[in-house]
Amino acid sequence: MTLTDPSGLPVDFPPDFLWGVATAAYQIEGAAAEGGRGPSIWDTFSHTPGLTHRGDTGDIACDHYHRLDADLDLIASLGLTAYRFSLSWSRLQPSGRGPLNPEGVAFYRRMLTGLAERGIRPFVTLYHWDLPQPLEDLGGWPERETALRFEEFTARVADSLGDLAQDWITLNEPWCSAFLGYGYGAHAPGRRDLRLATAAAHHLNLAHGLALRALRSALPGARVGVTDIVTDIVAGEGPDDAAAADRLDAVSNRVFLDPVYRGEYGAGVHALLDPHGLADLIHDGDLALISAPVDFVGLNHYQRVIATADPAAPFGVRETPAQPATTSFGWSVIPDSLHAVLLRISREYSGLPVYITESGASFDDYVDPEGGVDDTERVAYLAGYFAAASRAIASGVDLRGYFVWSLLDNFEWAEGYSKRFGIVYVDYRTQERIPKLSARWYRDLVSQHARLTTADLP
Repeated sequence: MTLTDPSGLPVDFPPDFLWGVATAAYQIEGAAAEGGRGPSIWDTFSHTPGLTHRGDTGDIACDHYHRLDADLDLIASLGLTAYRFSLSWSRLQPSGRGPLNPEGVAFYRRMLTGLAERGIRPFVTLYHWDLPQPLEDLGGWPERETALRFEEFTARVADSLGDLAQDWITLNEPWCSAFLGYGYGAHAPGRRDLRLATAAAHHLNLAHGLALRALRSALPGARVGVTDIVTDIVAGEGPDDAAAADRLDAVSNRVFLDPVYRGEYGAGVHALLDPHGLADLIHDGDLALISAPVDFVGLNHYQRVIATADPAAPFGVRETPAQPATTSFGWSVIPDSLHAVLLRISREYSGLPVYITESGASFDDYVDPEGGVDDTERVAYLAGYFAAASRAIASGVDLRGYFVWSLLDNFEWAEGYSKRFGIVYVDYRTQERIPKLSARWYRDLVSQHARLTTADLP
């Protein structure tokens, strides 16, 4: 059906399209030492001087743990039909093994029940970067044992929460966990060794396969997928830049897409990562586990980058945001990049249903003297990216939903509280929530879609 978004752009989305927002546990929950929660690698990282912006931590974050019902009401007030959130492994299983923490289970059961009462469909992410610190003390994701611990965790979660959710995402952006966490030191646990990053990458892929197996066993009717961040990579104009772009694609995108959807690490991935131990990590049966059929594709997308050859950079390639790069992160804002990656996934990897599980932008939002937050840049961003998603549907992509990142301004990892991605402004001192102009824009888009859907009913 054709509707006109509140900015005047005609867009087409199917009647059952899911309109959602996304969050992550460590970024919003707070209550870091309450309810039986143990420390995660992000607690350790953020409390280490010099690793996060101004020493910011997620100890309080958005205090979502104590404000759960009000935040669920906020989602409902926007008319949204789906919510993607993550479980805190360290809240549910503080040691990374053994029985789940009853207080953690109760918190997430209350969340899932509250979503059901409000008619909001939950998408549950099992892992969004917050590995329990005791598992990191034993070696973390570079150790194969961590993937086995994740399978056990998943089985226990399925037993405790599986009656309240049908849609499950095993991992969020394993590239960030592996390469930012273990290769480049920018994220927790802050290690800098490409051999460790390579091992983490394979074991995260394996963890996906093992978690998928656990969910299939415990919840035969569940819908399961994995979320990868897919960057749109364009070669620069130099003679060696096309090869550099291919290398960047191999270590950014294909290292995770190929095993899940093709059952292999391609030749380009092996050429770059075998020197760091990849081939030796792969056991018999691993790739069969990793490539077991999923039910949908989870896609996170943020920007287009230009790849240029640079012998001094990792893997001999330097990446820079394509222009215009107008977010407060300096990331590109090019709606066609979302269209490009959606078509790529659908045509090269899988004809399965696709969900945009994250897409959003950070801007320098502020509360004006009248008490509003007029984030016109984000409204323009969303209008362009939703239009690109609509064009992808028209091109044959089976796109089923879009989860805007993010519901709330929150703890933005190593950037602390200096970046605002939310469609709802958070005053961190008072914890007041102020819906921005973009939230009202999104609400109006969803409302118009609902009205047209109802009008089309016989």
